[in-house]
Amino acid sequence: QLQLVESGGGLVQPGGSLRLSCTGSGMPLDFHAIGWYRQAPGKEREGISCVSSRADATWYRDSVKGRFTISRDDAKSTVHLQMNSLKPEDTAAYYCAALGVPREVPVQDMCSTTNREYDAWGQGTHVTVST
Repeated sequence: QLQLVESGGGLVQPGGSLRLSCTGSGMPLDFHAIGWYRQAPGKEREGISCVSSRADATWYRDSVKGRFTISRDDAKSTVHLQMNSLKPEDTAAYYCAALGVPREVPVQDMCSTTNREYDAWGQGTHVTVST
């Protein structure tokens, strides 16, 4: 059974950078599309970036486009989310989720909703952007 663990969150000043990692164990991460989602206090969880299982497609929410970059290193069973030019509104708990190839959907669809059956979710890592 696939398990995911996020890491890399923390406190950063506006304009700073963080790199989040989503590491899989229990089975290879390849053959899974991976999505990064975030949930701010009092708000619904939203998809912010997704990458296909073959890494041939990525999707970003408009609010992070040009600032965040998703990448995957299947040899290390890890998907990264590089976050630059962070803003206070990026403060949230960040989660990664995996969707196996048999149920894979286009990355835009994967990121557009959390209302689907995922193969695994991580426990989340917190990002706080503040002075």
